[in-house]
Amino acid sequence: MDTEAQPTERDRSSRPSESEDASDTEGQEGRSRFALVSRITEWLPGGRISLTLLVFLVFLLLLNTFVLRPFEIPSGSMESGLRIGDRVLVNKLAYRFGAEPRRGDVVVFDGTGYFGDADYIKRVVGVGGDHVVCCDNEGRIQVNGRSVDESTVLYPGDSPSTVRFDVVVPDGTLFVLGDHRSASSDSRDHLGSPGGGMVPVDDVIGRADWIVWPTAHLTRLHRPDAYARVPAAAAEGTHG
Repeated sequence: MDTEAQPTERDRSSRPSESEDASDTEGQEGRSRFALVSRITEWLPGGRISLTLLVFLVFLLLLNTFVLRPFEIPSGSMESGLRIGDRVLVNKLAYRFGAEPRRGDVVVFDGTGYFGDADYIKRVVGVGGDHVVCCDNEGRIQVNGRSVDESTVLYPGDSPSTVRFDVVVPDGTLFVLGDHRSASSDSRDHLGSPGGGMVPVDDVIGRADWIVWPTAHLTRLHRPDAYARVPAAAAEGTHG
């Protein structure tokens, strides 16, 4: 005779199923989160509106710190592409995962200690190892023996440079110039200063990718093709 007790229908129905247990747990967690939000909104003046604004401000702070940063153009050194008062969005992640600034990029950097105690915006003309010379027989800047046609970015009427120079850019640094050469204080003006006018890559805040204000001037900033044609530094051979 089988003496093992058999569960009755009542026994089986009295025990909650696993899905019911999970549902109860999820419900408790949801209620706990809702209760936490309710407590916060009760504590904050303004309730849910203040909480929403606070979350939004924290989001903007994180975005500004790690991803994008607005920058207002302070001078005419990058005209006519970037005008005084324009706001650009600086991509702070552009050079954070192994990528390096490239010739033709417009970058924002901290100039403290060698340019001045402020942030600056300039165009990268030479990267580490490059041989940058002004000028060839036609008045164009040469990089690694290749003349660069900067007519698409230079301020109308400006020459590539009235200052003569012949430099090799140290590794880990950049040679930068403003597009409005006659109104720009840039690497040319600091050749005799500590650092030789070069900008350490570590001091680059990011790459300017968009003009976002005023809206009528909304523009994506592109790297001019002329810089892409410059050969790598080693391709020139010896620097004569």
